[in-house]
Amino acid sequence: MKLMKTERPGWEKDRKILVKAIEAPDPRYGTSPENRSLEQMIKFGIIIIDKQAGPTSHEITAWVKKLLNLDRAGHGGTLDPNVTGVLPICLEDSTKIVQALLLSGKQYITIMRTHKAVKEKTIKDTLTEFEGEIFQRPPVRASVKRRLRKRYIYSINYIEGDGRNWLFKVTSQSGTYIRKLCYDVGEVIGTGAHMQELRRIRSGPFTEDESVTLFDLAEALDERDSNGKIEPLRKMIRPVEHGLKLIPKVWIRDSAVEAICNGAQLAAPGVLKLESGIGHNDMLAIMTQKEELVALMQAVMTDAEALHSDRGVVAKPIRVIMPRGTYPKMW
Repeated sequence: MKLMKTERPGWEKDRKILVKAIEAPDPRYGTSPENRSLEQMIKFGIIIIDKQAGPTSHEITAWVKKLLNLDRAGHGGTLDPNVTGVLPICLEDSTKIVQALLLSGKQYITIMRTHKAVKEKTIKDTLTEFEGEIFQRPPVRASVKRRLRKRYIYSINYIEGDGRNWLFKVTSQSGTYIRKLCYDVGEVIGTGAHMQELRRIRSGPFTEDESVTLFDLAEALDERDSNGKIEPLRKMIRPVEHGLKLIPKVWIRDSAVEAICNGAQLAAPGVLKLESGIGHNDMLAIMTQKEELVALMQAVMTDAEALHSDRGVVAKPIRVIMPRGTYPKMW
């Protein structure tokens, strides 16, 4: 059942940078993400795997963890064994942002098979009816509790069909079950339908163009270990900061960084600039002037309130990512 259309996908939001104060960063402390060593890139990195059909997402993550000899790894959004496509895997300390990735929107290409022949116009018209906010109950095979919930479908783009098999692209909120969507479309049409194939082509900010296979990763590691070539591996790893491209950002003074790393709230005097469109309770990415991720925090003030406040709490901590001691203690 369709309720209404609401806002555009998160990755289509236009945000402006609002400058509150200007301060030169201290070159003695911190490192911009692109200048990190390979070891630091792995510690604060994300690798985008092009998952093949067959293994589970947990198995893929375990293989990456073993190949890179990691202590920790976690994936940002489960794909069923027979589903292929974009599987972001957070490495080491980047696992602290997994929850943020899980909340990111997703994009899929799917083939739906109707149980009887259907006219193309009927398919197009019916798919359009499922754009916007819908009710879904997770399928029986889902790993979550099967209770009715609302999910948002930003768009469904019809591509082609042959009367029984229908190819289309779905851009949706996280937690939307495409298998259940195909079933519901079949119910509305009256013929019944099921999902034949599914590929995820985007997960949050990451697209399939950035993805690599496990074989690609193994080859890059062999180049590093056999020939000392690290560039192939470096190119495969995205900085943890890239995983938060869609999260509104706040840049802080160098003098505020160590306090945040020790669990302090972000006070208004510590803010240098911030992105527009921040609402109360929004998740924020707290950044240094060198574009390093310090922490994930929850907004206490809106962007306008933070911009014009000289005192008070701007945000409270959710998860600290930067190690203590990266910047000096200045309080």
